[in-house]
Amino acid sequence: MKVALVHEWFTTWAGSENVVEQILACFPEADLFALVDFLPERDRMRINGKPVKTSFIQRLPFARTHYRNYLPVMPLAVEQFDLSGYDLVISSSHAVAKGALTGPNQVHVSYVHSPMRYAWDLRDQYLRESGLDRGLKGVLARWMLDRLRAWDVRTVNGVGHFIANSHFIADRIRRAYHRKSTVIYPPVDVDAFTLRENKDDYYVSASRLVPYKKMDVVVEAFAGMPDKRLVVIGDGPSMGVVRGKAGKNVTFLGYQDRSELVRHLQAARAFIFAAEEDFGILPVEAQACGTPVIAYGRGGVTESVCGLDADEPTGLFFAEQSSIAIRAAVEEFEAIADRFLPAACRRNAERFSATRFREVFSNYVRGAMEMTSDK
Repeated sequence: MKVALVHEWFTTWAGSENVVEQILACFPEADLFALVDFLPERDRMRINGKPVKTSFIQRLPFARTHYRNYLPVMPLAVEQFDLSGYDLVISSSHAVAKGALTGPNQVHVSYVHSPMRYAWDLRDQYLRESGLDRGLKGVLARWMLDRLRAWDVRTVNGVGHFIANSHFIADRIRRAYHRKSTVIYPPVDVDAFTLRENKDDYYVSASRLVPYKKMDVVVEAFAGMPDKRLVVIGDGPSMGVVRGKAGKNVTFLGYQDRSELVRHLQAARAFIFAAEEDFGILPVEAQACGTPVIAYGRGGVTESVCGLDADEPTGLFFAEQSSIAIRAAVEEFEAIADRFLPAACRRNAERFSATRFREVFSNYVRGAMEMTSDK
């Protein structure tokens, strides 16, 4: 059986690349395709040193640093891949990878991290943050995104089987594509985030500092609780804004390698998470360390954290992305802190291990192939 694995782009290593790594562990013979490949050498071993077949965008000016600017031609680029010789095509998609062209005798399984955010429910936010929400540029940008959305819908029929990375994304797939999907949670390296039972007296939040992560709101909340300490891990374009809202009880560590991230997650009283994410890897990593999560109660985190209605809660949720809501949640957490057992947090995190992902994903694809051969 010949297998092709189509990914959007290899530029950094993040959650979607972890999925690709584990899919390759299931199908080590697969050929890799991506619009561009600028993966750092330190990460290349994670795709088994495989060559990546890239699109014409790879050779366009400034593609290494500004590949996202070529979004309007990405549908054309992904359709240029010749996948005709493959029995099984797996796409890892959060933008255009699911639009890879396949024939009627091929099986196309698409693992969807999210339908194309720019064209669907985050369209207005994307235009606003890009400065494209007004004037002639705004008109052209909206026209381009409308065309992308129409293309995104048109390519749905080329996918035989949809996998969603959470029920939250399954609902987006249903609303955008009018298709059912099977939920297979993404893999988390829980073995690297080991349990620590005894905790220090501080809270931790970690994220890339960009607006939608709402780190400014987390920091503002702790500025109103000067008797509680917060450690912030991460860097990004919003660093100035976030620092400007911090009190003396907030420590900024900037980017940290994984060993330091593990150490701080292990020791913290709780992990604070204010973003609305498709799934959210960090809350699972915190639980793997035995650390409960205080999170905004929307998105995939509501599936990875057991709330107060569970027999063994591993966190609690706040209802809005505001400093007032976070302060109230921290106070509630401290009042019932004995309910959150480190061992229970660890057990819950193990549901999302890479081993479990490989088992479930392999079985699903095997079933999809058998279903096709029976027709």
